[in-house]
Amino acid sequence: MDLQLTGKTAVVTGASKGIGLEIVRALTAEGVRVVAGARTVTRELRALDGLSTAVTADLATPAGAAVLIERAREQLGEIDILVNNVGGVVAGSADAAGFLDIADDAWQRTFELNLFGTVRVTRHALPSLLRQRGVIINISSIGARAAYHPVDYGTAKAALNNLTKALAEEFGAQGLRALTVSPGPTRTRNWSASDGYAADVAAQHGTTLAEFLDQVPTRMGITTGRLTEPGETAALVTFLASARSGNLTGADYLADGGVIKTV
Repeated sequence: MDLQLTGKTAVVTGASKGIGLEIVRALTAEGVRVVAGARTVTRELRALDGLSTAVTADLATPAGAAVLIERAREQLGEIDILVNNVGGVVAGSADAAGFLDIADDAWQRTFELNLFGTVRVTRHALPSLLRQRGVIINISSIGARAAYHPVDYGTAKAALNNLTKALAEEFGAQGLRALTVSPGPTRTRNWSASDGYAADVAAQHGTTLAEFLDQVPTRMGITTGRLTEPGETAALVTFLASARSGNLTGADYLADGGVIKTV
C-alpha cells in the first residue's frame, strides 16, 4: 500500500530508543523527512543520520520545546506530522508502594515529562501544522484507561488523551487531525532491562524479571499471548500519519494485544 508520505515532514519526540526510534525508522522508510528529538542521541539514532536529523532537547524543561521546533523549522521548513512520543515513569514513582508513597516532586516531574512537554511542543509546532493541514499523534498508554501502577503516570496519560481530543475538536475545521495511540506492554527497555519499570514491578511481586515477563500475558489477559513489539506500534503510527487515514481524528487506538485486566 502506498501511504503517500514521500516528501512529507515530521517531528518525533522521545526518538532515541524504543517506540520513538521505531517510529523514526518507519517514517523515514516511507520517504518522510524527520527531525528526531531526544534528550540523548543514542548510537541507534545516530545510525539514521542522512535519513533523519537528530536534535538534542530536554522536553521536561520549558526551553526544550522551543529549541526542538526552531531547529525542526530550520531543517524541514513546514511540519506535516508531529509525533509526541516522549514520556515514561520517573524515579520515585515506579518504585513507590502506592498513591501515598508518591511525593509532590515525583508528580510534578511525571507531568512535566508526560504532559507539559507535549503541550509545549504542540504549541510551538501548531502554526506550521495548521498551514499544512497536518496531523498530531500523541503516544499515550493503556494506563490512561485503567488504574495501573504508578497512578501519577496513568493520570498524566489520561490528561494527554483529553488534550488530544480537545485539539481535534478545536482545530479540526482548519484541517488538523489529532489522535492518540495507546500501547500496552511493549518489548522496550522499560520492560526488558534490569533497571526498568517491569523490573520494579517484578520485585514488588517477589519474582525475577524473566519470570514476571513470562507471566505478564496470562496475568494481564493479553489475547495474543505476547508483548507488543515496538515496530508494530510504529507501523500503526505511520498509517495514522498518512492520507490513507485522512478521515480519522479525535480517537484513541490501542496497541496492547487485547489487554483485559491489570497485573
